[in-house]
Amino acid sequence: MSRPISLAALTVLELTPPDMVTCAAEAGFSHVGIRLIPATPTEPQYDLVGDTPLVREIEARLADTHVDVLDVEIFRLKPETRVVDYEGAIATAARLGAKCLLVAGNDPDEARLIERFGAFCDLAGRYAVGASLEFMPWTDAKDLAQGARIVEAANRANGGVLIDPFHLSRSRSSIDEIASVPVKRLHFMQFCDVPAAIPPTMDEILAEARAERLFPGEGALDLVGLLRAVPRDLPLSVEVPTHTLARTMSASDRARRALASTRAVLARLDAR
Repeated sequence: MSRPISLAALTVLELTPPDMVTCAAEAGFSHVGIRLIPATPTEPQYDLVGDTPLVREIEARLADTHVDVLDVEIFRLKPETRVVDYEGAIATAARLGAKCLLVAGNDPDEARLIERFGAFCDLAGRYAVGASLEFMPWTDAKDLAQGARIVEAANRANGGVLIDPFHLSRSRSSIDEIASVPVKRLHFMQFCDVPAAIPPTMDEILAEARAERLFPGEGALDLVGLLRAVPRDLPLSVEVPTHTLARTMSASDRARRALASTRAVLARLDAR
């Protein structure tokens, strides 16, 4: 069964968002992820909320290439967050046809995080898009168990939990735990690989996550086992930042390699 495969923004972050669309199309992806809101202050800053020239250019590239937007990121829920302040970005994501919004939980007060995630889902629902909470070990949704608990406690129909093989490994969560997550909570999954050894400090894990992952099938993760634990048609967002490799390989070539390696893992799944 075919499934959507998307080029995540972090894989080719040196490109402008319109060029990411073109790169995804040329590499053979059906979908692309758009980073409307930077994850860190050091990332490139673009004017991407509202009816801006860059948003119109993204729309034109999407129309020309027939690539669709899978997800838009990154919406951080912090203690000081006012969910309503995200409405412009959510509206822009919906305008671009995004299926889901990627949410990070950065509030140590879990009760407040649950309330804010529920409010965020409500706002996203007004624009007919889903909201997936990505658990990451350095955030306040640290592992699969906590991420799933927050989403279930919020209890919104469009709320989901986002599994990333990197974070599954580095949070010491397990593939077996996925069975306890309702299928309706899985909107899409990120895809990459990592070495077996977990770095000793959180700073090193964070650096690895943002800059030095491995292409699917080139590391130590049981990606076939992971794929068997989720719905067979679950969309995949291939997120493989490789800063060292980027010094000698173009974004286009890395995108092609990311898709080829993903398809190779999917072929192993189908062969079983």
